[in-house]
Amino acid sequence: MSDAESVRDVAADCELVRVEVGERGDYVATVTIDRPDARNALNGQVREELKAVFGAVADDDSVRVVVLTGADEAKAFVAGADVGELRERGVVEQREASERPRVYEVVADCPKPVVARINGHALGGGCELAQACDVRVAREDAKLGQPEIGLGLIPGGGGTQRLTRLVGPGQAMRLVLSGELVDATEAAEIGLVEEAVAPDVLDERVDDLVGKMASKSPLALQRAKEAVQAASRLDLDAGLDYEKELFVGLFATEDKDEGIDAFFEDRDPEWRGR
Repeated sequence: MSDAESVRDVAADCELVRVEVGERGDYVATVTIDRPDARNALNGQVREELKAVFGAVADDDSVRVVVLTGADEAKAFVAGADVGELRERGVVEQREASERPRVYEVVADCPKPVVARINGHALGGGCELAQACDVRVAREDAKLGQPEIGLGLIPGGGGTQRLTRLVGPGQAMRLVLSGELVDATEAAEIGLVEEAVAPDVLDERVDDLVGKMASKSPLALQRAKEAVQAASRLDLDAGLDYEKELFVGLFATEDKDEGIDAFFEDRDPEWRGR
């Protein structure tokens, strides 16, 4: 059984998450949260299925890039956490549910680039899930925000930490303390998403972006992601040392030689992931 088949097997056992490999282009997996009756809200089952799927995708050599999105029928990326579940939990239950790695860490730590296709509202846990992705492309009429304060809560899936790193402390305070929602155009202006595009070109833009990524060496993609992530976790000197080690390590790979040979021979490289 190939790795790609194993990913499909994992998805076949899921009720609320779908996986397609290749539909958006070679080496691209699309992971879709499919719970339209609840606007793709993150309940326990969705979280567990996403963790299982991302675990399988991470080990699949036929996948270099992942697109994470919500079912279009829901008119949302992810409308938030399942509030009904939250109401039934006390401290003990929520502490257990908050044990890491949660779905947010699993997505963020995926060794392959993850692009959020934000096809509708991304609120609360949905906004945090988008923040855990590496790049966010949103339709311009989508709303994003952290409205937990209105429930007597605060963001608990990384929203106070990743959001601050993306938009700065002032904008993060504004969004978290007020619960205010912003449209994707403003989200792009403050750095919460990388691009806000018209609804009718969302797929074209996402496909173009992930196609460019997927055409690159899978080893270089992984090391590049690791290096950029380290920039927000290490001081400058430590980050430069880490980057140097990742850069030098690629000189032991066949892909480095293939990439340079293809450059001199004016042809497309044939990556081997070795």
